Amino acid sequence: MASPQLFIILAIAAIFIPSISAVEFVVGDDKGWTVNFDYQSWAQGKVFRVGDTLVFKYPQGAHNVLRVNGTGFQQCQAPEGTEALTSGNDVITLATPGRKWYICGVSRHCEVGNQKLFITVLPQQLSPVYSPAPSPSPSSVPSSPPTSGADSHYGWNTPAPSPVPGYSEVRKYYPQTPGSATGYYPKTPGSATGYKA
Repeated sequence: MASPQLFIILAIAAIFIPSISAVEFVVGDDKGWTVNFDYQSWAQGKVFRVGDTLVFKYPQGAHNVLRVNGTGFQQCQAPEGTEALTSGNDVITLATPGRKWYICGVSRHCEVGNQKLFITVLPQQLSPVYSPAPSPSPSSVPSSPPTSGADSHYGWNTPAPSPVPGYSEVRKYYPQTPGSATGYYPKTPGSATGYKA
């Protein structure tokens, strides 16, 4: 029979290990959330997972953050009743896998200033070790490449990527350096509040 102390240690580890592996992404790195910035290039190459956070930094009152769907992203319009984040240090916890779209709803910042972000969030990885995945069977390999074109860049014509079974990514801390495109930051407890995506 397992001791009560072992049970308590395992329970505590189960609570804290996922938050240790979470990453905090400052949207736009040192530029923050602003107009005339290519957020798709910023997001390219980054791996967003459930439990990670997005931090939108901007001068309070100059911008806001609205979570929209693919149509709202294309049209730069939020559905009626969409809650705007306006603190200037808005933190969004990525709570579910899938596609996420964010825009600025101030003036025409989205339409004219391209102030919008699209990402795909993958499921959380609990194991920080690499284990090779089995080779896909010939029947599971697609016969044709996914749809391409301008719309596929923003995710409404392509399927969301699915993680390869048996593969766990090792996530490391990369300090932000001027001109760097890495932008991975460890999540720190007590960050500013926001809403879950």
